[in-house]
Amino acid sequence: MLNSPISVVGSRVDFLIWSCGAGLHVGHPLGYTATDILARFKRMQGFNVLHPMGWDAFGLPAEQYAIDTGTHPKITTLRNISRFRSQLKSIGFSYDWDREISTTEPDYYKWTQWIFLQLLKRGLAYQAEVPVNWCPALGTVLANEEVVDGVSERGGHPVIRKVYFLILCYILSTLFIAKQPMRQWMLRITAYADRLLEDLDDLDWPESIKEMQRNWIGRSEGAELDFVVINGNGEEAKKRITVYTTRPDTIFGATYLVLAPEHPCLSSLLSEAQSKHVEVYRELAFKKSDLERTELQKEKTGVFTGCYAKNPANGQAVPIWVADYVLGRLSTFFYPLVLHPSSNICPMSLTALIFS
Repeated sequence: MLNSPISVVGSRVDFLIWSCGAGLHVGHPLGYTATDILARFKRMQGFNVLHPMGWDAFGLPAEQYAIDTGTHPKITTLRNISRFRSQLKSIGFSYDWDREISTTEPDYYKWTQWIFLQLLKRGLAYQAEVPVNWCPALGTVLANEEVVDGVSERGGHPVIRKVYFLILCYILSTLFIAKQPMRQWMLRITAYADRLLEDLDDLDWPESIKEMQRNWIGRSEGAELDFVVINGNGEEAKKRITVYTTRPDTIFGATYLVLAPEHPCLSSLLSEAQSKHVEVYRELAFKKSDLERTELQKEKTGVFTGCYAKNPANGQAVPIWVADYVLGRLSTFFYPLVLHPSSNICPMSLTALIFS
């Protein structure tokens, strides 16, 4: 709420509706009723309340709805917006319809494009190869929220988590399968990690909510260490593995390394005997979401790569494993593991679920 000499102003902005269906479902008024009650309450207290509504129709839902109905997205979107608007008005919500917005209109998205250009100029927007949720049936990449139990929320199609796309190319009547890196635009939100963390202390929020934000930002302090790869002859190779750890003081006790299934160098580290096992495990890992892979209560699984690395602290050879609880979006893709006698995790138990 903002105080001014003329009036007291407040704002209540609801989540914009995805106008990709034939009408409202029960979840819409369930959420909007609460904010409308608050808006009316503040008006009765003498506040001038800004309470607008709008439509968000870009993305897979609008595209898929157009495909399902066989009509152009613009036609279905405008028709759906008209239906949604009529239903909201019939419910009696106190929206200011003079301030209605739609993300599909050029007058709106020209500003989102302008914002992106400013981010690009300042080095905050960049391209990177990252793991994606690829749905072959829908022919598109899905957000984590659009994947439920390994299948797409729309249609229930299988979803594969990959760093690469398989492109089928017919050349001279011969079928070729070529791997192409999946590059996409990213926003460098980590540039503001310290500021976001520090400003949380000044927010009048419940401590539990602020702690969730701190965990989401996920800043940690540690060190990077290089492990030299040991070849099949027991000799040091030119390849080095950079490992990040928050406890470099425990590296003397590291007994093995864990590698993310997405690591681009994984294939070059596999022994002939373990190659098939690792590839099967990778396919299983790619079908899981980040949440499923990092679930604390799940039993950890993994596969030995058949390769070793030299512990920089004591010179001992430690085995390199691949396990799905290490995520490919992390900077190093590797964890060093320190095992104590009381630990319930060991290299042998890591493979028990897959290759017992």
